[in-house]
Amino acid sequence: MIRRHPTTCVDVAGIRIGGDAPVVVQSMTNTDTADIDATVRQVEALARAGSEIVRVTVNTEQAAAAVPKIVDTLESRGSGAPIVGDFHFNGHKLLKKHPACAERLAKYRINPGNVGKGAKRDTQFAEMIEMACRHHKPVRIGVNWGSLDQDLLARMLDENQRSERPLPLPDITRSALIESAVGSARRAEALGLGHDRIVLSCKVSAVQDLVRVYRELAGCCDYPLHLGLTEAGMGNKGVVSSTAAMAVLLQDGIGDTIRVSLTPPPGGDRCEEVRVAQEILQSMGIRSFTPQVVACPGCGRTTSDYFQRLAADIQSYLRNQMPIWRTEYPGVEDMSVAVMGCVVNGPGESRNANIGISLPGSGERPVAPVYEDGEKTVTLKGETIAEDFKSLVDRYVRSHYG
Repeated sequence: MIRRHPTTCVDVAGIRIGGDAPVVVQSMTNTDTADIDATVRQVEALARAGSEIVRVTVNTEQAAAAVPKIVDTLESRGSGAPIVGDFHFNGHKLLKKHPACAERLAKYRINPGNVGKGAKRDTQFAEMIEMACRHHKPVRIGVNWGSLDQDLLARMLDENQRSERPLPLPDITRSALIESAVGSARRAEALGLGHDRIVLSCKVSAVQDLVRVYRELAGCCDYPLHLGLTEAGMGNKGVVSSTAAMAVLLQDGIGDTIRVSLTPPPGGDRCEEVRVAQEILQSMGIRSFTPQVVACPGCGRTTSDYFQRLAADIQSYLRNQMPIWRTEYPGVEDMSVAVMGCVVNGPGESRNANIGISLPGSGERPVAPVYEDGEKTVTLKGETIAEDFKSLVDRYVRSHYG
């Protein structure tokens, strides 16, 4: 059992972050927020995929004006998730000029590195915190490596140069990230924002830097922490980097909410970042979201691709059923399903799963035994093995989780 690093609990429109609450999965839209229909569709898709909180960009007058309509539409359909507004540069103006936006958002995300320059920074940060206090909203103070407060960094570098044993630049930069986040949180509290309304993040792009920053951050505060690489990258690189970084921290008990910031290909599925986040948590035994499919990688014994197609079909089927099963069959997300390709490990893996099938490999008898809770229940054969097995999975769910 992974022991969580103790943090305060923050409530975001009924979703609890920190304390003893489960690690929360977040995502962010990549639509133009001013395009109400497109943004609503994407929020709904992300929520169906399992995103428990969704962030949207609020960067223009049009985007700010669209937020109340987006939230109202989602609520009228009984769909979606709490909406967080992501503010940079002009957030103080937008929140003040669009009080309906300030009211309808579930949380604000503020980057202290770009709320303003020079003397304006403190004033404009204070204006945003005052709006959060007025509307009783929690805030994520999110510091990024690429938009770090340069005045703060310069001051810390000067102090470092005057020291007897100057530290390397990466160490000072990490310290500046943490100082920006924790210092901003304490200033927000001084301005009246409750300790239990603050979430922190210190995002960087490199795996080892993220691990170091969050270990230090967790050691100096008890605010709930949002994990994620600020730019994970595309495809396998993004998935592997996010998993490598967050798995280490989660194993340490650090992290109360996560986002996998994948760069999708043109026209790609934004929901992939949600599925990857869920897989990270589920593979580590932290949370369960959908029944897990165990499938072998294939070898010379499995020259047919039948078992691969069946495994993919079953995995897609289980995920598509979860919006219904989640409410009708509580606990089904912990179910394991095995789809194996030959007699070497097939029967053993199938017996270890809740329900499993061992398909025939090359040269084996064209039959497929099915096991339920370790016992062989039936042998399938013929052209309808896939559909027959799917029906058996349905029956198992109804009989064991109904």
